[in-house]
Amino acid sequence: MHEGEIAISDATVRRLVGQQFPMWASRALTRLPPLGTDNQLFRLGHELLIRMPRIEWAASSARHEHTWLPRLASHLTTPIPAPVALGQPGEGYPWHWTVVPWLEGETPTPQTFEPEVWAVSVGSFVRELRGVPGMDAPVKSEGRGAPLSSLDEWVRTWTSRADASEVDPTSVLAVWRDAVEAPAWDGEPVWFHGDLHEGNLLVRGGRLSAVIDWGAAGRGDPAVELNAMWGYLPASVAELYRMTVGLDEAAYRRARGFALAPAISGWTYYKVTAPHLSVLGLATVKSLIASL
Repeated sequence: MHEGEIAISDATVRRLVGQQFPMWASRALTRLPPLGTDNQLFRLGHELLIRMPRIEWAASSARHEHTWLPRLASHLTTPIPAPVALGQPGEGYPWHWTVVPWLEGETPTPQTFEPEVWAVSVGSFVRELRGVPGMDAPVKSEGRGAPLSSLDEWVRTWTSRADASEVDPTSVLAVWRDAVEAPAWDGEPVWFHGDLHEGNLLVRGGRLSAVIDWGAAGRGDPAVELNAMWGYLPASVAELYRMTVGLDEAAYRRARGFALAPAISGWTYYKVTAPHLSVLGLATVKSLIASL
């Protein structure tokens, strides 16, 4: 999926578990299909999951999640995969990795939830997370949840690389300009997940059962959590989700910028290596343009 991505063999993982966590060495190890863009997952027995970054830009996520997710979990009613162990580099594998609880649930689809119930369920989680104490966690200075100006070069670069026959670059940059010109977040930095899409949410019984993959999480502008309005959420409940999250018009405008940044790059970046992600990126870009 990425240039520079490393291969992680089952044998390497078995050796690392045996050396560093011998109490789990006898448990069955099962490689899971690639479910995201940054980590290789292995189920360890019935109750645990191993997350191993497979690209350098995700390498810092293991220590970040090991530090903060257990603290966040104590404030949240929705389960999150708070690591129970932090693995060290070794056996040729260069980065830290985590062991987390296996959380039951399935990827949400229109067949597994009622749209209104789902929108309120996810929106309520966002509000609860936003209310968690800061705990002196670092504030994002760039990227998702940081001031939008930190993403300006990124958006303009990827817009210039995008296929202008499919989407007008002027329209893309109009969305971006409106987001950047919106009033900035002037409150205290708050906790956000930063990547709320269907691949990072689990559903059971029609309701949100867990929120996973916290690599983009941090403290900063809560507008980033409105991204779901132009992603997988049914359009019919996007405004209900926004009302449940409880952010103002300025946040809505900034949120379009936070949604545009990964969408415009993902559309082009994944065209060959992950076409399904490219299609989603293009759909989001078109949705954002239509919303302006």
